[in-house]
Amino acid sequence: MNRTDRLYALREELRRAGPTGRTAARLARDLEVSVRTIKRDISTLQCGGFPVWARPGPSGGYVVDASATLPPVNITAAEASALAAALAVCRHQPFARHGAAALTKLLAVMGERARAETRRLSERIWIDDTGRPAGAAVLGPIEQALQERRVLNLTYLDADGQLTSRRVDPQLLARAAGHWYLVAHCRLREQVRSFRLDRIQNVALTAENATDIPVADLGQPPSFAHAVATRA
Repeated sequence: MNRTDRLYALREELRRAGPTGRTAARLARDLEVSVRTIKRDISTLQCGGFPVWARPGPSGGYVVDASATLPPVNITAAEASALAAALAVCRHQPFARHGAAALTKLLAVMGERARAETRRLSERIWIDDTGRPAGAAVLGPIEQALQERRVLNLTYLDADGQLTSRRVDPQLLARAAGHWYLVAHCRLREQVRSFRLDRIQNVALTAENATDIPVADLGQPPSFAHAVATRA
């Protein structure tokens, strides 16, 4: 487990623990790292704004603020299984790990019977997992850049096999014809360009703020695609 995945796992384990909390020793055992590593990771989460603190005493440990946990929710096994199936299809795709974290939160607040039924139903959903997704080293900085509106430096291999360095303002992610693309304003070409994620060789997040272009000015999705929109 790399450090990014471990931080996600640590955060979700603390959320599941609720007011009971978890000791550093138990977290270290569960994640198969040292107690020192756990303490360093907790410090990283705290610096990132995650509301976790140490509770002193014999029964102490690390506890997450109640505001960071979900109350009980009325979600059915079929609904949870549908989310699990959708996430499995999109495994290793943009924001997939965030979706997995959200599903973990939902499962944690479901009743035991509903969780058991979700497990039973999910075992009866099979998917093809033979795609070639972009790696975490590419997806992580792109996801962060879109969330924080920051410029990216890319090393990109185009369709002609030419390797170029680009400095881009990320605008959106698009999936079309079986591939994921980063749509961004390319400062090298001074145009909006689409970069296939599996052709991005290296990506680095910069501290520079990216310039937003209104979605309407980026054009319309192709006829066989549509924008993802959440509804309350």
